[in-house]
Amino acid sequence: MCVENNTDNDIVHIDRLTIRKKNFRALLCCAAGIALNLIFTYIAGLTGYPIYLDTIGTVLSASLGGFLPGIIVGLATNFIKGVSDVSSIYYGVLNVFIALCAASFAKRGMFRKPHKILLSIIVFTLIGGGIGTLVPWFLDGVVFEAETFAAKIYSTGHFSLAVSQLLANLITDFIDKAISMTVVLIIIRFLPDNIKAMFRIADWKQTPLSDDETKAARHISCRNLSIQTKILLVLTAALLAIAVAATSISMVIYRNTAIQDHIKLANGVTNLTAGVLTGKPIDKFIEEGEKAEGYTEIEEMLYSFRESTQDIEYVYVYKIMEDGCHVVFDLDTDEIEGSKPGDVVPFDPTFEEYLPALLAGESIEPVISDDSYGWLLTVYQPVYDKSGNCLCYAAADVSMDQITANERSFLVEMLALFLGFLILIIAIVWELMEYDMILPINSISIRAGAFAYNSEKARESSVEKIKELNIHTGDEVENLYKAIVKTSEDSIKYVADLQEKTEMIARMQKALIMVLADIVESRDKNTGDHVRKTAAYVEIILRQMKKDGMYPELLTEDFIQDVVNSAPLHDIGKITIPDAILNKPGRLDDNEYTIMKNHAKAGSDIIGKAIELVPDSGYLNEARVLAEFHHEKWNGTGYPNGISGEDIPLSARVMAVADVFDALVSKRSYKEPFSIEKAMDIIREGAGTHFDPNVAEAFFRAEPEVRQVSERFEHMNYF
Repeated sequence: MCVENNTDNDIVHIDRLTIRKKNFRALLCCAAGIALNLIFTYIAGLTGYPIYLDTIGTVLSASLGGFLPGIIVGLATNFIKGVSDVSSIYYGVLNVFIALCAASFAKRGMFRKPHKILLSIIVFTLIGGGIGTLVPWFLDGVVFEAETFAAKIYSTGHFSLAVSQLLANLITDFIDKAISMTVVLIIIRFLPDNIKAMFRIADWKQTPLSDDETKAARHISCRNLSIQTKILLVLTAALLAIAVAATSISMVIYRNTAIQDHIKLANGVTNLTAGVLTGKPIDKFIEEGEKAEGYTEIEEMLYSFRESTQDIEYVYVYKIMEDGCHVVFDLDTDEIEGSKPGDVVPFDPTFEEYLPALLAGESIEPVISDDSYGWLLTVYQPVYDKSGNCLCYAAADVSMDQITANERSFLVEMLALFLGFLILIIAIVWELMEYDMILPINSISIRAGAFAYNSEKARESSVEKIKELNIHTGDEVENLYKAIVKTSEDSIKYVADLQEKTEMIARMQKALIMVLADIVESRDKNTGDHVRKTAAYVEIILRQMKKDGMYPELLTEDFIQDVVNSAPLHDIGKITIPDAILNKPGRLDDNEYTIMKNHAKAGSDIIGKAIELVPDSGYLNEARVLAEFHHEKWNGTGYPNGISGEDIPLSARVMAVADVFDALVSKRSYKEPFSIEKAMDIIREGAGTHFDPNVAEAFFRAEPEVRQVSERFEHMNYF
């Protein structure tokens, strides 16, 4: 027993070692796919044309290895490219989508026909050029450069900036994907089959199945959702819930951090401005403006403070008074010309609650407003003289639209990263579930469902097919598999024992029937081996009829066996006939013949009582039919019921031929035996009157077998 267990463990160890080597080779193929992406990207960069060729390895890996290798290659490529260009990371999800489509297309054989290859290129283009255009729009907005293909399309005057850029990207990406697809197809065409097979990751936890078996195991239908689908739905829902929570928290943190960073930036600008203005004649600047000494120099410094960062929208200096904000400095922007020194700017509604503090020259918290100048984050810094009196306020505005745009870019980046990793996780879980759960369980289901019980060899073969699976997942699936193997082995032992006992019971039944028939026959000195011979003739006739295609629905093997087994009981009713009549050496008179005819009904009653004790015995039902109807005639002149034609049960019509034939060729106390030829002639004369003509015809066609039986019993009697 220990030796067997060690052998099983060795097999499992060898299987795992083989699978690990195969998967290691698959990972090397993924590395080769990544290298292809990077090499062709470098080559495309040397051309100076707006093509990238960065999906060749992705499409190749997905086509040959399936979803998981393609996704791995696609994501890894963009993360490696992200070392030099961070934005490449966010485009990884596009490579993942292309990998999914490529794997699906290859599985459906779409890379074998030109029009389907073209359709694949169009789909890849919509992903790379279509979605690939939308991503930078969300990140940076529509960026339009002169001397580009998009500019040429825009110059026609038929399209907007956005549409021109989208069309340009779709056209150039179509060329990119057409070249990429051509390279992939060339590689697939000349790549050896053994190398192609290396791309697939297959973590078998059982004896690997053939392609047809794997396909069958993957597509077993379920009444409801499969376990794999249910788990993936739960996993996806959980990951989405985590993503929503994490994204919401991240966005809140990002927004607060962005606002605080911009507040610090604005504070820096206002502090610098306040430092420059300290000790300066603010009132003179208000009255004289640019004419005042030092005004222009300070204004230029304020411009330099603002231009030091792109995030500051406005820089200005106000003196807050009861009638409004008196302008000291208000820098111009590209869109808006600043107010002149001395202008009075009304208070925005948002600042009304801060007026007491501003009029008192106190510091206030940064204010977010959405008033006449837009949605702004404003920082006010008081400027004091040597006596501590507030001369004015240095202010800097940060556009909240810019912060929101940054938030949107951050959100798109997060979603792109999350979606790529979500698909990768689902693909990994899909593969793990398929090889650890779905394929093992469905393999067991298929082979257990095909378990054959019809013979000992079939049963043993069925068990061996289950054992050949060699499932070694190391979890509940393996426990289930071992339990099924043990149950199957125990079942065939039980079935073998049961079959042996059933056969023994059947032999006992046949023996009891023959004993009972012999008891009846021993009282009749005229019959000899009549019950055995008639049973043999009955079987010959029935099998000839089956061979001739007669009564195909009725003449089953079970029916034939029941009739043959019960044939010896057809004269059991003779046990009720007095010996004087039964063994009378001469012909019976009318009264005696009437008594003799009662044996048919008596036999039916005797067997009927046995049926009450064994109601499910098919052979007893046929025995009752034979006992009651074997003396009925085709033309209706028989007894005990006088029925005719096919109203007479088929088994009784067959018995009638066998019974009469044996009586004719057998010696009786009151007659010598007829020859087989004479007996055949008599049967032939009675066909259509005494006998069913179809049964008689089958009997005649089986004459060689009939002669063999007759001669065999004659030989036995001779010796």
